[in-house]
Order: sequence, then C-alpha cells, then structure tokens
Amino acid sequence: MKLVAAIIKPFKLDDVREALSDIGVTGITVIEVKGFGRQKGHTELYRGAEYVVDFLPKIKVEIAIDDDQLDAVIEAISAAAKTGKIGDGKIFVYELSQAIRIRTGESGPEAL
Repeated sequence: MKLVAAIIKPFKLDDVREALSDIGVTGITVIEVKGFGRQKGHTELYRGAEYVVDFLPKIKVEIAIDDDQLDAVIEAISAAAKTGKIGDGKIFVYELSQAIRIRTGESGPEAL
C-alpha cells in the first residue's frame, strides 16, 4: 500500500478530485497548508504599503491506495494540477505499512 501526498494550488482542487474520482479513487483527505518552494513567496501592495508574503496558501491532498493504482494516481494528479507555471506543487509517495478501518476492523488493502 502507498500513501500519496500532493501539494497543489488551491484552485486546482476540484480538477484533481474529479480526475481521481474518474480513475476510481474513493477517498481523499484535503488539508489547507502554507509553504513555499522555489517561488520563495512574493510581494503584495495593500493600502499603499508593500509587504512580503513568505508562505503561500496551498492544498495538501492525501490518498491511501493499493500498489497497483500508484501510476494511475500520479498521472491523474499531475495532469489535473498542472498549469505550467511555477508553484504547481509536488507529489510525494510514502510506503504505507498498515491501514485499519475503524468501523469494521478490516485491515490492509481491504480497509482502503
């Protein structure tokens, strides 16, 4: 099993959710996060004063999947989240040693 975590632009969330749904992914977790990569923030003008925004708003999407879905999930997220501009985000893949469904007690891939 794998845990896929993707950091994406907030306005791309609906596109990513729809792309994952189209390939049969049934559950995702969405977290509002802030951060920066190569963008290193930007400056904004507010009421005549310029200030630096160091941390940019992003969305973290987490998906627990079986190993055979990995390539399809990565491709779906990449295609749906891509704008071609800096700050599109990153995808991280972690090994998931165990998953347990609390309601039924199922574990392993059956719990996903």
